[in-house]
This record gives sequence, structure tokens and C-alpha cells, in this order.
Amino acid sequence: QVQLVESGGGSAQAGGSLRLSCVASESLGDLTVMGWYRQAPGRSREFVASARSDGVTQYPDSTKGRFTISRDNDKNTVNLQMNNLKPEDTAVYYCKAGSVRHFYNLAFGTWGQGTQVTVSS
Repeated sequence: QVQLVESGGGSAQAGGSLRLSCVASESLGDLTVMGWYRQAPGRSREFVASARSDGVTQYPDSTKGRFTISRDNDKNTVNLQMNNLKPEDTAVYYCKAGSVRHFYNLAFGTWGQGTQVTVSS
């Protein structure tokens, strides 16, 4: 089974930047979407960004214009550049891989272990 390992979390001040990386242990095969979710204390897990194997990216309004996802299919990696960070971006960020059908369903797909991002005001 594919394993996903995140790195790059940490702390930043509001307005600062952080970059997250995720590498898959093997070729993703039919798991054509890679991306990120996050979960803050007391809140449900929410979608952050995704990148399909054909290059199509998607963002919710909360991260659009501030976060940029990039993917390297040959290296089985996906990165998330986070700029203009806000305190409300504080959460555990999870890398995820899934099929087009399952990526946006929290009950399915392959998840990483998560990495903490903390933004102070």
C-alpha cells in the first residue's frame, strides 16, 4: 500500500510563508489526485488544495491566491507553498492521494501522518 510522508511544517508569523512537501513511497497508479487537507482543534478536516496528474489544480476560497500546490509525477511528490499565512491557517496538515472519485471524500483515499503548522499573530 502506498505510504505518504509529509515534511516542512513548523511555525511562522502572520504574513509569513511555509512550504510543505509530501512524497509517496511508490508510484500512485490510479491515485491520480494528490493534495492537502487540514484540521484545526475542534474543527472538521477541510480541503486545502489538490493537483491532478494532468496538472489541473483546485483550491477552496480560503486558500486561493495565497497557497500554491505543485506536483512532480516522476518523483511522486507534491508540495504546498503557503504565503501570506494567517492565524486561522493553524492546523495539522495532511497529505492525501486518491482517485478522482475518492479524493474529495474524507472516508476514502490514502493519508499521510500529518504535520503541524502554527501561525502566530
